[in-house]
Amino acid sequence: MPHFTVVPVEDSATSNYDSLEGINWVDYRDTGQGGHPGHLDTVSSDGHGNHSEDSPFLSSADAVKKTDFYDRNLALFEEELDIRPKVSSLLSRLVNYTNITQGAREHEDAENTETSRRKSPNMGTLMGVYLPCLQNIFGVILFLRLTWIVGTAGIVQSFLIVLMCCSCTMLTAISMSAIATNGVVPAGGAYFMISRSLGAEFGGAVGICFYLGTTFAAAMYILGAIEIFLKYLVPQAAIFHASDHHGGDSAILNNMRVYGTICLSLMAVVVFVGVKYVNKLASLFLACVIISIVSIYAGAIKSVFQPPDFSICMLGNRTLVRDQFDVCSKTVLEGNVTVPSQLWRNFCSSGNMSSPQCDDYFNQNNVTEIQGIPGLASGIIRDNMWGDYLEKGQILEKAGLPSVDVHGAVESIGLYVSADIATSFTLLVGIFFPSATGIMAGSNRSGDLKDAQKSIPIGTILAITTTTLVYFSSVVLFGACIEGAVLRDKFGDAVSKNLVVGTLSWPSPWVIVIGSFFSTVGAGLQSLTGAPRLLQAIAKDNIIPFLRVFGHGKANGEPTWALLLTGLIAELGILIASLDMVAPILSMFFLMCYLFVNLACAVQTLLRTPNWRPRFKYYHWALSFLGMSMCLALMFISSWYYAIVAICIAGMIYKYIEYQGAEKEWGDGIRGLSLSAARYSLLRLELGPPHTKNWRLIIMFFVSLDLHVKYPRLLTFVSQLKAGKGLTIVGSVIQGQFLDSYGETQASEQAVKNMMEIERVKGFCQVVVASKVREGIAHLIQSCGLGGMKHNTVVMGWPYGWRQSEDPRAWKTFINTVRCTTAAHLALMVPKNVSFYPSNHERFTDGTIDVWWIVHDGGMLMLLPFLLKQHKVWRKCKMRIFTVAQMDDNSIQMKKDLATFLYQLRIEAEVEVVEMVHSLIRMGSLYSDEEEEVVEPVADKIQMTWTKEKYEAERRNRNNAPENFRELMSLKPDQSNVRRMHTAVKLNEVIVNKSHDARLVLLNMPGPPRNTDGDENYMEFLEVLTEGLERVLLVRGGGREVITIYS
Repeated sequence: MPHFTVVPVEDSATSNYDSLEGINWVDYRDTGQGGHPGHLDTVSSDGHGNHSEDSPFLSSADAVKKTDFYDRNLALFEEELDIRPKVSSLLSRLVNYTNITQGAREHEDAENTETSRRKSPNMGTLMGVYLPCLQNIFGVILFLRLTWIVGTAGIVQSFLIVLMCCSCTMLTAISMSAIATNGVVPAGGAYFMISRSLGAEFGGAVGICFYLGTTFAAAMYILGAIEIFLKYLVPQAAIFHASDHHGGDSAILNNMRVYGTICLSLMAVVVFVGVKYVNKLASLFLACVIISIVSIYAGAIKSVFQPPDFSICMLGNRTLVRDQFDVCSKTVLEGNVTVPSQLWRNFCSSGNMSSPQCDDYFNQNNVTEIQGIPGLASGIIRDNMWGDYLEKGQILEKAGLPSVDVHGAVESIGLYVSADIATSFTLLVGIFFPSATGIMAGSNRSGDLKDAQKSIPIGTILAITTTTLVYFSSVVLFGACIEGAVLRDKFGDAVSKNLVVGTLSWPSPWVIVIGSFFSTVGAGLQSLTGAPRLLQAIAKDNIIPFLRVFGHGKANGEPTWALLLTGLIAELGILIASLDMVAPILSMFFLMCYLFVNLACAVQTLLRTPNWRPRFKYYHWALSFLGMSMCLALMFISSWYYAIVAICIAGMIYKYIEYQGAEKEWGDGIRGLSLSAARYSLLRLELGPPHTKNWRLIIMFFVSLDLHVKYPRLLTFVSQLKAGKGLTIVGSVIQGQFLDSYGETQASEQAVKNMMEIERVKGFCQVVVASKVREGIAHLIQSCGLGGMKHNTVVMGWPYGWRQSEDPRAWKTFINTVRCTTAAHLALMVPKNVSFYPSNHERFTDGTIDVWWIVHDGGMLMLLPFLLKQHKVWRKCKMRIFTVAQMDDNSIQMKKDLATFLYQLRIEAEVEVVEMVHSLIRMGSLYSDEEEEVVEPVADKIQMTWTKEKYEAERRNRNNAPENFRELMSLKPDQSNVRRMHTAVKLNEVIVNKSHDARLVLLNMPGPPRNTDGDENYMEFLEVLTEGLERVLLVRGGGREVITIYS
């Protein structure tokens, strides 16, 4: 713990701040709590460490008003103190922080003391963590099923089962300790730790699994309590009775359902009335558990000298149900007469010994009586070392006893002790694992602990160590003291319906029976108390919208609606009515939870985030991965189909939260993992430009903003191009100064993000402030992107109405952007007539996408239609490719070559070669970036194709020609502009003729002239080239190949 020394300093009224380097004036008074009632810290928090400030700038005006408030010793920082707290007030708030969940009081007696201060947490390791973990770990399985597991699996395999389960929970506890000691853990236990470590999606999915596990645990404990009640305490309370031995199982299950439902209702009422009663009885329930375990050890020690007298009756090598007869003999002596015993009458239809009609097996085998509890010194441990797995209905037999193997009568089956279910190693793992759960009890009580970061690791690991030793020693003691046939007798039928573990206890079997009954009732109450609170915590986080109603409760915060849902789900477990069937279900959910606890620790450790600084140092990512692997293995070992169901439930919840849940930024490890993966990938991409086969469309899309996004159909078109799995950066420029326009920038970014969300465009938004729009665009083109994820394509809209505009800056900015993209070797796309472009809800059922391939652009013209056709809007459109042949070209060979080229590109398209022989136009004249410095003489017939009259006719066909462009008519056109315009006119005629009904026309975009004096002519060329076409996409390649014929 660091030590701080506070030195009081006298205030000096005559300080001149002579020594600035050695200022020795210290003020440690809490200005946030004294003197000035209007002063509040302006730094707020949302409870998850995300701090926000009211203003990002210092307010000097306010500081002047509060000069008398601040000590002169902090005058240098008085403007900072307007928006940031002093160290003293910050430390005061941290010290007084309580991590008890607000609004959900743990005890109802707090209602009477609302005005009193909350008691500070003062529970230590023993009372706060160790004993609650013991109470939750020790439970119904230890008393009702462990002897049966030892008898069925044998000591060796039982050791293995205990080792697997306890190792899994120990590794999970180590991971949990690391997470719990990495900062303050608010009350909420496993859900809080996982959600804040792995994110809302994982947290919600695992939180629901943990909730379902806790709820089914309540059902399991209730079923255990009812089993003790009906089998060992009050057997005569059974409502349903078996008419024959075949109906015994259904009668037992129906009794369990009726009494289980009654018990669940009573427990729910107790929890609803007040949790304080449950908490007050917790110590009593824990005492019952400890006394019961001590009585087992005492009985085992006593059995060395004086084994308890529990004899079992064997017919041949078969075990008989002991409560159906009084004497273990075929005959009894009454006076001097030998008469049939009760056992004889059970197996024989006639009581006359002279002419008996008895069961064949009964006739040919002798009745023997052996000791059920031979004791620790008997050497019975050798017989119990290995397992004896049984099928359902198979009779329990003892190896080594003489027996004549003959079939007996079917009616006699009910007289033998038989297996009620088929057993296997995997089944026993699923049944035993719940007895290793409960390790989260300490973290769930973190709000009540004096020092949670110290108590949780020590208490939890000590509790697991203690319970593991108890389980190991119990396995050995049971195998060394109890006869194997009795161990395999699940319900104690061979020992007169006594609880098997109770036959070993001292001083009386009733100690175990009563103790285990109260401990299971207490564990059920604890589960019914904890599960609704967990559901309430998930609902209040608002990550699963449909659970929102369960966040509400009574006025004191008790989760009423959550308790109702918990009761309904627990009733489903009660209706299953079999402890052996319910146990694997909750094993799945707990294992799923533990798996993600280990995953959370491993991810945080491997990421090495700066905030990962656990006080618990004895962890390692390899241990976490081992624990995670063990959890996954145990899930599929115990029940593969339950494991698949649990994984599917968690997966569906994860996807639901991902698509429908509220966005939460909790600084979780998955986001950190994404950051690390992005960093790794970006560094790898820096090694060089991507290969042509890996080229993706990474778009920089420029939008103009007023109060909203102009031309949202542009964004729609960009979203339709995203089948290439590329990236989109939406950029915009605000004219002005950054310091004055920060708020406008934030609002603009939000408007763009909203529009991107509406159009379902995945990408990023970047709004910059610049004194000139063209400078801002140049900055975006140069600086956007990161490493290898820089944009390679620019999309911008056409400057509509550029002729009517009195301000030429709009179209000059457009041409400047074209020049910038050319200089940066970026591809360029300019959608024209964008208002006619389809929305994402429209479908083209027919039509064509026409590509006019004039000059080679690296394959962009080929690739773009293919990407568009991946979208549902354009999917049914066919692709046509046109190219232009001149006089010296062989058009037939061109068509064959182009078809072969497309076949090798794996692109399906119709091919057509258009001949423009009569125009005698050199196509390169329009698509050349170079201005021709030397004008060669041109033939008369070419001169006649461009006359002043024709030019005037073209201009008259266009409406509203502004005055500032009329002067162009009086200019004497040079030969370069004449040829470019002639090319544009003739090419437009051909395109309109061939593609007038096309859904979309893609066309090579000519480059702008290097001489800016010809910018007006360039805009006219583009207008002429695209005139009469409904939807046009002008495309300009970036100078590199984007498509290849190679695989």
